[in-house]
Amino acid sequence: MNILSLSASLSLICLIILNLLWEIFYNPLQEDGSLMVFKSLILLIPLSGILKKNLYTYQWSSMLILLFFIEGVVRFYSEDGLSQMMALFQIILTIIFFISTIFFCNITKQK
Repeated sequence: MNILSLSASLSLICLIILNLLWEIFYNPLQEDGSLMVFKSLILLIPLSGILKKNLYTYQWSSMLILLFFIEGVVRFYSEDGLSQMMALFQIILTIIFFISTIFFCNITKQK
């Protein structure tokens, strides 16, 4: 169970960092920045509950992360170069987070 909470926490933190770097430095919609950075702030909402191992946060954040999975898939097929690789990393991180949260909830509920 500790490995599941650790992998969920690390994948969420890495996803926040990836999205910030992606939207601020590499792929801004405008040269002076973009409001797409705020999508990274959405991921900060469940971070506290994930770090505290709150079961309810694990449950609802596993559904929230699917939006980022969808975005990663769309951007993977619509962009090229480094942006496509970042989209692939986003897909991988969301899958790790989703699987970790699902199994964490399953094991926690069985106790």
